[in-house]
Amino acid sequence: MVKTYSVAVLLGGPSSEREISLRSGRAIAGALAGAGHRVTEVDVRGEDGAELEGLEAEIVFVALHGRFGEDGQVQRLLEKRRLLYTGSSPVASRLAMDKLESKRQFLRSGLDTPAYQVLSRTDGPVDLDRCARSLGFPVVIKPRAEGSSVGVTVHRDRARLSEGLELATRNGRTALMEKFIEGREMTVGILDDRPLPVIELRNGRELFDYDAKYVDGATESIVDPALPKRDRVALQMTALRAHRALGCEGASRVDLFLTPLHEIQVLEVNTIPGMTERSLLPKAARAAGLAYTDLCDRMLRLAFRRERETGSWVAAALL
Repeated sequence: MVKTYSVAVLLGGPSSEREISLRSGRAIAGALAGAGHRVTEVDVRGEDGAELEGLEAEIVFVALHGRFGEDGQVQRLLEKRRLLYTGSSPVASRLAMDKLESKRQFLRSGLDTPAYQVLSRTDGPVDLDRCARSLGFPVVIKPRAEGSSVGVTVHRDRARLSEGLELATRNGRTALMEKFIEGREMTVGILDDRPLPVIELRNGRELFDYDAKYVDGATESIVDPALPKRDRVALQMTALRAHRALGCEGASRVDLFLTPLHEIQVLEVNTIPGMTERSLLPKAARAAGLAYTDLCDRMLRLAFRRERETGSWVAAALL
């Protein structure tokens, strides 16, 4: 008989991605309940961890997107309370959420990532113009630590650089300016240290931003797009290297660009990928033969296996 567990699903959260997290968390909770687990939904509203006080569960499924959920904060609180949780460690979560630190890790690991400049909230038009010219237009301005492409803008000239910086620094003092990469936008899910099928993202926008992900019904996500085998394998292996470079565990999703010259540029790693009905990780898992309920259950059990292999007190108590 397959063992089932009492599970607390953390959803909502205080970030700009709260509504998507609610959708992800509710879908996960439904799937886990359908698999026989005893599930409690925990709506997190602040960053003080108040909802974790007195929480009784054998495992916590973290479905919090963006700030507090993906940046290592909630993981540290869970560890302090000796609660087992899904996904990556506090350190890996922080590295993945911080786009500057991610880039540094990618480069140390020999991975290509778009050229960039670090911006400050106080930078003026002259500073921004200098950075853009050093990279070469077009450029992308993005927050240093936000998810779902929130606050990301593309600039083909200097006209609105200051507006882009203002948007990107609403929740932080620094931002990144990147060289815009012309090419095909790809994403590869990683599950249990193995790459899932490649998905290509196609939409009428310059970037696969928040609206393209969750609002625009015209956005296409093509599983196993037409690619030479060498490109498909290279994308999967590059994604796996990026996942490992940050020390990620369980499941993640890696966003990449494939250029017309068959070069691969790593954009970022998402340690808590979306799990809504339109989300990419579940779609890739289905293409690999794993139904949504089985995916959620697998993510849950990977956390127990990690604890067992590291010999922690949690595994000794529960397995």
